[in-house]
Amino acid sequence: MFDKITARERRDLLIAWLAISAAFMLIFIRSGGFVPEIIIFYFVISLLTVGLGFLVHEMAHKYMAIRYGYWAEFVMDGTMLTVAIALAALTGFVFAAPGATMIYGQGGQGLTNRENGIISVVGPVSNLVLFALFAVIAFIAHSLENGILSIIGLVGMSVNGMLAAFNMLPVGNLDGKKVLAWNPLIFGVVIVLAFAAVYTAVSELLF
Repeated sequence: MFDKITARERRDLLIAWLAISAAFMLIFIRSGGFVPEIIIFYFVISLLTVGLGFLVHEMAHKYMAIRYGYWAEFVMDGTMLTVAIALAALTGFVFAAPGATMIYGQGGQGLTNRENGIISVVGPVSNLVLFALFAVIAFIAHSLENGILSIIGLVGMSVNGMLAAFNMLPVGNLDGKKVLAWNPLIFGVVIVLAFAAVYTAVSELLF
């Protein structure tokens, strides 16, 4: 499986993973100050939640495309990563567009509407799967009264719910537009589940 990831792609994924995690870490520490222990703590939390959500999302696109006989590679957008970190530092808001998984046909082969829809939907669905896993972690942490594990679970739920919901919006070049064009029913089910995940995560954080 890992032999399908080129050296350049590994580099891009690593840089994007670290940059996105740093951007969210800057938001998490805004009220706590720039204390080294807090910075390290929330950077690790971001790597395990935001960063993992990003990696799984992009790899889901990649390997589904490969399954259909295409070549796919994540390509980093350095400018947008810089903007994400700057926005997080200056405004406390993150707009993360770290790059995209580019899909290349072989021998003139082009994506069908169905293939494009399935390749697109697996990204948000992978975030919903992670949402469920982090929900289990949050539940276990609550039972054990483990504060650190609880933070990981709740942040993981929130971030992956938001990633799924944002990417399912049927606008621009987001996944949702391609899924809607392929199958409106599946689009409806996934976007409802995504926003239900966001609502659940926010409710847990507030109450």
